[in-house]
Amino acid sequence: MEERKQETTNQAHVLFDRFVQATTCKGTLRAFQELCDHLELKPKDYRSFYHKLKSKLNYWKAKALWAKLDKRGSHKDYKKGKACTNTKCLIIGAGPCGLRTAIDLSLLGAKVVVIEKRDAFSRNNVLHLWPFTIHDLRGLGAKKFYGKFCAGAIDHISIRQLQLILLKVALILGIEIHVNVEFQGLVQPPEDQENERIGWRALVHPKTHPVSEYEFEVIIGGDGRRNTLEGFRRKEFRGKLAIAITANFINRNTTAEAKVEEISGVAFIFNQKFFQELREATGIDLENIVYYKDDTHYFVMTAKKQSLLDKGVILHVSNGFLSGTIFCWTS
Repeated sequence: MEERKQETTNQAHVLFDRFVQATTCKGTLRAFQELCDHLELKPKDYRSFYHKLKSKLNYWKAKALWAKLDKRGSHKDYKKGKACTNTKCLIIGAGPCGLRTAIDLSLLGAKVVVIEKRDAFSRNNVLHLWPFTIHDLRGLGAKKFYGKFCAGAIDHISIRQLQLILLKVALILGIEIHVNVEFQGLVQPPEDQENERIGWRALVHPKTHPVSEYEFEVIIGGDGRRNTLEGFRRKEFRGKLAIAITANFINRNTTAEAKVEEISGVAFIFNQKFFQELREATGIDLENIVYYKDDTHYFVMTAKKQSLLDKGVILHVSNGFLSGTIFCWTS
């Protein structure tokens, strides 16, 4: 009997490690479901899910994470998870902002459902993290999921990796995540509420998805530029026209690659010699460049207009730098 209990415990540890180490969105969701099935837990029981998970998973690696999350959850603003009791929320988009918002709402005690149009995290672009953001993510146990998180002087992370960290935290807190579900609009409550009270719902694709029956009081659009929620004024900031070029190259983690130094951000005016040598070697004239080493070698740079014209990247420009500028791009 004792031996069987030990086997079950060890299997739970294996499944937890598999969940923590998952490197894709679908892989994370699958590993989490396997862990829940093994521990006989139902994530939809959002009020007690996290506490039940803690009690059933007596594993030193998990305990280090529980300590982080418990400390964050004890913040006075969350009122011990009762600040938003009985509040139901729907969040559109499982990007960094949508997931981070979901986590805070969950800590406040709300029931949170997140819908995401895609089932893959594929954005390799790298984000620079401000010190307060690093502090916030560390407090959520980011380093437990991604050992290289902001190690030493590193202050950046790929969007994909950040999403994975936040997704795992969200799942542990009992947040429902539904992928391959697209938000298409709001369904207003019917005027006649005499026989049955029906709240706000969402029109989603596929139409028969269970989320279409979910009633909520709060909806948050975390889908970025798409901004599918109607009825909100939009502000657009238009600065001087500049063309940014981003490039991602596979990081094979060789010795030679490890020796290459990152460029945290440098403009022509501050290091003219570097840019002049670059122009002489490549024929490309840049105004600035950033190079970060993460899952990929990530470059973002602004090329001067004349350089793009000389290289045939831009075939024609009209109206100078006005908003009506027309660009004809080669394939």
